Amino acid sequence: MNSKNLLQQSLNHKQSDKIPIDFGSTAVTGMHITCVEALRNYYGLEKKPIKVSDPYQMLGEIDKDLMESIGIDVVPINPRNNMFGFASVDWKEWTMDNGLKVLVPGKFNVTKDNIGTTFIYPEGDLNTKPSAKMPKGGYYFDTIIRQHEIDEDALNPEDNLEEFKPLSDLDIEYYKREGEKAVVMGKGIVANVGGTGLGDVALVPGPFLKDPKGIRDIEEWYISTVARQDYVHSIFEKQTDIAIKNFGILNKEIGSIIDVMYICGTDFGTQIGTFCSPTTFNELYKPYYKKMNDWIHKNTNWKTFKHSCGAIETFITLLIESGFDIINPVQCSAVGMEPENLKMKYGKDIVFWGGGIDTQRILPFGTPKEVREQVLRRCEIFSKDGGFVFDAIHNVQANTPVNNIVAMIDAVKEFNR
Repeated sequence: MNSKNLLQQSLNHKQSDKIPIDFGSTAVTGMHITCVEALRNYYGLEKKPIKVSDPYQMLGEIDKDLMESIGIDVVPINPRNNMFGFASVDWKEWTMDNGLKVLVPGKFNVTKDNIGTTFIYPEGDLNTKPSAKMPKGGYYFDTIIRQHEIDEDALNPEDNLEEFKPLSDLDIEYYKREGEKAVVMGKGIVANVGGTGLGDVALVPGPFLKDPKGIRDIEEWYISTVARQDYVHSIFEKQTDIAIKNFGILNKEIGSIIDVMYICGTDFGTQIGTFCSPTTFNELYKPYYKKMNDWIHKNTNWKTFKHSCGAIETFITLLIESGFDIINPVQCSAVGMEPENLKMKYGKDIVFWGGGIDTQRILPFGTPKEVREQVLRRCEIFSKDGGFVFDAIHNVQANTPVNNIVAMIDAVKEFNR
């Protein structure tokens, strides 16, 4: 059984003697570039600057040699442009504040102010305002809010729709090339067509846009989900129609090779509860999620992937009703998210993609022994009757001790043996 078959078996809730492993197939299942560097050194792999696959979170690209060392079973097909609106081409060297030399795309153009803050620019255009900043000594970029003054009488949903477009010929050719590269690896494939996230606050500010209009302040957006619901409905309706059109294009070109479609990264949970009520979810989000998921299930064999951090146990039934096949990152440290309860109540209806290790406390601050014990226990719970893909809870964060990361990887291999 190769990696692709192993993933498909798990996605179909069939028991296997192995658990598929993912690190790097999405922007919420990766590793910070410092961790990728440390792992390459640990395994004695070729020394070279690592490519930054996601400049926003500074995730590192996991090359084939490191994939094999870890035992990764899943690879991505991501959109052509990243969170700052430019493609990952024309690589050049850049040095982080900690001295680590990495490779960044050619349009990764930055400036620094007199206190050492690094600013990055949408589409790499230094003649416009920066859309994100990294504090001196930092490891991630933070979005800069560039909200125009709001005129309630002149709000136009089209302003919040300018980033959602049908796939261009350039996009289609890109996806075909990436698909060809992914197929030869014999692994499961997660695709992301872009533009399918409903109200994802990482995307609302438009870090990829030179001059974002509409509701672009995160606080104002959350207010809008209560006070301007007609406005939000208008955005979601048009966005969903564009997304489904793009699903159709992608399905025609490379649909048969895709196993999973990444749909949405909108978070609904805090550490102790949800951002909104079930009523709001059902009225504002569910119709559009269901429309996208229903189209996919009717026209393809893809499984659909929903990311939401936090204490969302009370929403899992709603997500299942919305048509999602997969939930990530399975934040077991949040209230009500105990692994045993989640598997018992929902394990037959949804795949748990993540939940393998606590990335708030155990992985960064525990001992390798504690890491091993938690991983083995989580694998035992979540793997029963399939429906589990191993990953950490969200991305492995900057400067996580490499011995702990290796202990996590070794524990999954131990369980699989």
